[in-house]
Amino acid sequence: MLSARNITFGYRGHQPILNHVTLEVAEGGRTGLVAPSGYGKSTLGKIMAGWIRPRHGTVEVDGKPLARTGVCPVQYINQNPELSVNPRWRMREVLVECWDVDQETRDSLGIEDAWLERFPGELSGGELQRFCIARVLHPGLRYLIADEMTTMLDPLTQAQICTRLVALASQRGIGLLFISHNPALLKRLCTTIIRLDEINVPGEVRVAS
Repeated sequence: MLSARNITFGYRGHQPILNHVTLEVAEGGRTGLVAPSGYGKSTLGKIMAGWIRPRHGTVEVDGKPLARTGVCPVQYINQNPELSVNPRWRMREVLVECWDVDQETRDSLGIEDAWLERFPGELSGGELQRFCIARVLHPGLRYLIADEMTTMLDPLTQAQICTRLVALASQRGIGLLFISHNPALLKRLCTTIIRLDEINVPGEVRVAS
């Protein structure tokens, strides 16, 4: 179980945007997190991946604090794959930076061998996002947080990538947390949907998403 317990967070100079939030993602489960813009969805996702430290509260994997060193069992992907890769590297180098991505994983995500010799700028957004997903699917991964991962892509590419990722996660027992402002999309992908605007304690001004 990936658990965020009693999380409170606010950016410097602002009131908290997350107030005593508790959220759990089961191993092998598919949980959706939805809320209007400004309720801290992305912030909570980054906290659960260890990218940001909360003011109060804890993030735990199986009851133990999330490790901030070594191979992290929780990874985070957002909607901007071009910001996650070195534009001067060929895609083969981008992949091996994280782990030696095997052929089965590449095939499962629809990554063509010809793309490996290209630079990031020579790929479409959907092609590049497939590489970013493959990079984080290392053998130690147990939970993946997908934050508006396909928002910038056309509907057909969105469906292809999400379908492939769900199939891979199911096969490997990876827990998924899909973050979106689109309830219809989450309904198709997830077995559990949580509204952040309902579990976030009201009464504070929210200034970031």
